[in-house]
Amino acid sequence: DVQLQASGGGLVQAGGSLRLSCVISGLSIDDYIIGWFRQATGKEREGVSCLSTSGNIAVYADSVKGRFTISSDNDKNTVLLQMNSLKPEDTAVYYCAAVSLDRGWRSCIIYDMDSWGKGTQVTVSS
Repeated sequence: DVQLQASGGGLVQAGGSLRLSCVISGLSIDDYIIGWFRQATGKEREGVSCLSTSGNIAVYADSVKGRFTISSDNDKNTVLLQMNSLKPEDTAVYYCAAVSLDRGWRSCIIYDMDSWGKGTQVTVSS
């Protein structure tokens, strides 16, 4: 029923930019907190950013703050992640996921989400 489709990953040089998209169906993003998460090979999954469109609030991991921007296109029920000044350590599979507003921010921060999409690979070369 609920589908989240992450796309936009690819190979980029360090310092470059990339924009990821998460097209969501089966739920309205204004009823959920949408998060971006990533997992590098051999490493644990980590949170990147979480967005509540209804509250117009976004949070970021310290590692990406100032470089990444999460935003939404509510008409398209899509959440975007603009990634600038990419670093090799940003290399990972990036996932988007949704959690109901009722569960609050903590769920997103700890990536305890209701629905997950398939990831998109981001590779940043040195």
